[in-house]
Amino acid sequence: MERSSGWFNRLYGSFLRLASATDWLGPLALRLFLAPIFILAGINKLGHIGDVAAWFGNPDWGLGLPAPQLLAWMAALTELLGGVALLLGLGVRLATVPLMFVMVVAAATAHWQYGWHALPEQTLTMPWEWREDLIAEAVARKDKAVELLKAHGNYSWLTEAGSFTVLKNGIEFAATYFVMLLALLGTGGGRYASLDYWICRRSHGRGQPPQDANR
Repeated sequence: MERSSGWFNRLYGSFLRLASATDWLGPLALRLFLAPIFILAGINKLGHIGDVAAWFGNPDWGLGLPAPQLLAWMAALTELLGGVALLLGLGVRLATVPLMFVMVVAAATAHWQYGWHALPEQTLTMPWEWREDLIAEAVARKDKAVELLKAHGNYSWLTEAGSFTVLKNGIEFAATYFVMLLALLGTGGGRYASLDYWICRRSHGRGQPPQDANR
């Protein structure tokens, strides 16, 4: 029994050392996943800043936010510059804070009333969904729309690039990005593949960098 335990401990220890050697891959993957999302969102907002400001400020068909022009510019620049920072691994911890704030504002103002699910789920997939009614309503509307399109349109052509659906538009994506950013706030940009790591390493000379520099 002791021999089996010793063998398992050595094997598990080897696995932990291997996993530790790859700890930089997780932050890199998160950065490469999030960076283009925020960069493209920022560029899109800057290219249509007037429309974004109008949507932010209009209380009837928009969000009804105060100072919409200022908020539109702040959101656009936060997403663009924050996305570039994530891509380069430069000031990652600092960049995550305003990006998380943007996600909270987006979830609270644009998506909360639609519940959790963002995609048009056919059934409940998350137990904390608080707008289950919208799932059934979306399915009913999709079925009716498909019926109308089949009766009065070229349905095979309309669905060549993907099936017709009704977007639920809940907070799921904003919440997911928030959690991913929160992880980066804790880990930083990661070793080797971030400018933060090399800047910190250089600032501490050629010796072994402090533990935080590995993040």
